[in-house]
Amino acid sequence: MPHLFSPLTIKNITLKNRIAVSPMCEYSAVDGFATTWHTVNYGNRALGGAGLVMFEATAISPEGRITAADLGIWKDEHIDGLKTITDFIHEYDSVAGIQLAHAGRKASHQKPWDGGAQIKSDEANGWKTLAPSAISFADNEEPPLELDLAGIEKIKSDFRAAAQRAKKAGFKVIMLHAAHGYLLHEFLSPLSNQRTDEYGGSFQNRILLLLEIIDNVQSVWENLLFVRISSTEWTDGGWDTEDSVALAKILKDKGVDLIDCSGGGNVPHAKIPVGPGYQVEYAEAVRQTGILTGAVGLITEAQQANEIITTGKADIVSLARQIIREPFFPLRAAHELGYDVKWPPQYERGKWQ
Repeated sequence: MPHLFSPLTIKNITLKNRIAVSPMCEYSAVDGFATTWHTVNYGNRALGGAGLVMFEATAISPEGRITAADLGIWKDEHIDGLKTITDFIHEYDSVAGIQLAHAGRKASHQKPWDGGAQIKSDEANGWKTLAPSAISFADNEEPPLELDLAGIEKIKSDFRAAAQRAKKAGFKVIMLHAAHGYLLHEFLSPLSNQRTDEYGGSFQNRILLLLEIIDNVQSVWENLLFVRISSTEWTDGGWDTEDSVALAKILKDKGVDLIDCSGGGNVPHAKIPVGPGYQVEYAEAVRQTGILTGAVGLITEAQQANEIITTGKADIVSLARQIIREPFFPLRAAHELGYDVKWPPQYERGKWQ
């Protein structure tokens, strides 16, 4: 059996293979509610054979949305629509996960295909953004409101309530989004966090909110807990791989099951050395702490993905662009690696011989 298709059991949950659908924003919800787009999009990836189907960054509060079209889980009414999709995913032997997120200072934007610009708080369909410090992401953007301690308590409470709803919606994995310049990453980075209280300054202070949110989530959640981080900001003075390794040791001791090692997003003009597998090295470095890791970043070929798992660079590979282009990539990868996997019976006639 190719290592890419070896099962991975974490606690009481088994992924049938090491291929995950990376969280990818769809900007197709209405008032946070999942639509038929989400049903087809995520259901199709389960049919395509991925072991883990991660839902997109799902807002824990209305003000935590990147756009007004973000998926949401801030009210109980969102649960039923999400559960319809998770039930389908589990019926076809994949595991459904959800990324819980707050966009922080990168909230209140247009959808990418509408230009992606910030919608200022005094403009139609805009709202005031929140952050650890009143520092804009880009020079031409409205500064966010610096969170006070009451606001931070609300953030923690919102994550806890979202985890409870995720449980009712049938998810088996929660991933906390602490990457790509969104709120939790903003607290981690000294470039965006210039607070002088217990949530700013030292490394230990800057990671405090993430640790408290983990505690809040774990108080209501028994299944798998992942954290996505930006392992580096590719910017002098920013969060780097050494910080990521130090954080990983702490998260492992707190019972986090896996760290998904992405990068960037908190500095608008960072010079990123993009190329095949360009972020895999971060998953490998973090994995040396003994925690499970997920690798991301232009993983597009079966042999490439299998080599990452075989050589112990990561425990899962998360695919984004490639699995948009090819929802049935896992089935093709199995064929190329000489491994016979189960196809949905409705599609058996199309199986490679």
